Amino acid sequence: MDGNTDFSGVSDECTAEYILSNVAEVVERILTFVPTKSLLQIACVCRLWMNCARRVLRVQQKLTWVSASGPSNYDGHALCHSLAEEVENVYLLPKTVLVMVDSETFSGQDSSYKQKKARKTHHSPDSVEELNRLFPNGCDIMAIATPGVVLTPSGSHSGPPKEFQEGEAGYAIMFPRMEGVDIRPFHFCKRTISESHLEEAGLVNNPDLRVVLLFGYEAYKPGAARFLNQVLEPLARSKALIAGGHVENVFSPERECCGQGSYGVVGLALSGPRIQGASVLLEQDVSSPKAAEATIRRLKAANLPERNTLGFMFACVGRGHNYYNNQRNVEADTFRKVFPNIPLFGFFGNGEIGCDRIVKEDYTLCDTDTDSLQHGYTTVMTLVHLG
Repeated sequence: MDGNTDFSGVSDECTAEYILSNVAEVVERILTFVPTKSLLQIACVCRLWMNCARRVLRVQQKLTWVSASGPSNYDGHALCHSLAEEVENVYLLPKTVLVMVDSETFSGQDSSYKQKKARKTHHSPDSVEELNRLFPNGCDIMAIATPGVVLTPSGSHSGPPKEFQEGEAGYAIMFPRMEGVDIRPFHFCKRTISESHLEEAGLVNNPDLRVVLLFGYEAYKPGAARFLNQVLEPLARSKALIAGGHVENVFSPERECCGQGSYGVVGLALSGPRIQGASVLLEQDVSSPKAAEATIRRLKAANLPERNTLGFMFACVGRGHNYYNNQRNVEADTFRKVFPNIPLFGFFGNGEIGCDRIVKEDYTLCDTDTDSLQHGYTTVMTLVHLG
């Protein structure tokens, strides 16, 4: 706008209209306070607003999350209801979404592999379709049911993380498209595992691979262990951080290549020079708050920035309060004590995947064989920094 423009005799309304139609700096500043869904609608008004909205979306690269714990007073899982209310108010355009919900409520499964009880369940084609409708077209959604959930409450001033070994709970982490960060979802079953598919997913022959979050399902089936080794062997030799575990069920994306009850793995491959990561293993003999804190504090050695960093906790269903003399939330509280500004997410599962490892520009690799990546009665505690 010309600094000598004379607005004398012009109404305030006309002045505002001129500014909002011509001054990109003002429009862009205003749009930073607008949630993403409304921002996409505003972009349709005129070319100036469209260009301003695009620039705002490009800089909104801070990840966010929605979490919920039950019981829900509505039809469907508590997380689905919270997402329906809150996803319209997020300030980013999700490119990838990682969803974790408790398997007891969502799919009617007990934390034991083979035992199932008759109970109210929210896992149905309608609820899965509802979840997919909440996010933009083209958004990659990975949704998993686990025996227990670890989550940080929603909100900018969120409270401490909580461990839910039973009851209704879930979270959705929303990753925007970020410069220098490539997040690739993958899914393999015995029909689709091959060297070319591993390479397409970015898991082999990828010098930029930094972190792999990997989740196996139906791991107790005959042949599942041998199949998992096919995926883990090249990763064990890589420079990437590997963390995850065995879950109850994967309900998104749909498994078109294999039938219900077949084993497989899903996950996220994170590549790019801006990504850093670190993980430590809480071994079976770590069974006191003091020992847990000593182990988690080793993550400090990685010296990762706290901004745009997530914590992940993948624990055995046999740990939690059962492992700490009926003290609840020990490991989540300890993580909060050591990293008070980093949100923590994860699950209680049927086996853990990971090891002590730091991934930076120069990395430290402690374990290299496949067997050292798979554990029981342990917890894999992980930090992932997205730049």
